[in-house]
Amino acid sequence: MTTVFSRIIDGELPARFVWQDPHATAFLSIAPLTPGHTLVVPRREVDQWTQVDGELLAHCMQVAQAVGQGVQRAWNAPRAGLLIAGFEVPHLHIHVAPVWGMGDLDFSHAKPEEDMSALDEAADKLRTALRELGFEQAVPPGS
Repeated sequence: MTTVFSRIIDGELPARFVWQDPHATAFLSIAPLTPGHTLVVPRREVDQWTQVDGELLAHCMQVAQAVGQGVQRAWNAPRAGLLIAGFEVPHLHIHVAPVWGMGDLDFSHAKPEEDMSALDEAADKLRTALRELGFEQAVPPGS
């Protein structure tokens, strides 16, 4: 069965994309831990990070590192948090978010964003930071 992330990647469901390349994509979470919380997702459906081939996992981690640099820059955060949990959707996804403390990584505080303009603004802010960092080849135009 096709995952919700595959439907997002295929354009069937809306998302605020900040990264697109042949192997992975990244888009903002609709239930952010902090503003700028982004999901890095391989295009190929793989349920768990322990099941993905090393080359694709390494690529996803490189994308997560770039996104992490972007969220730190865009929100002036001291750290970029990274988590792989995998319980919500059976499709590998890496959570990357600007964080100021361990409490920022507590999923019990994540709430669905009701103001879609806030997600649009966060996506624009992150895309700008990623371009400034030299990743323009993978940053899609604003949508």
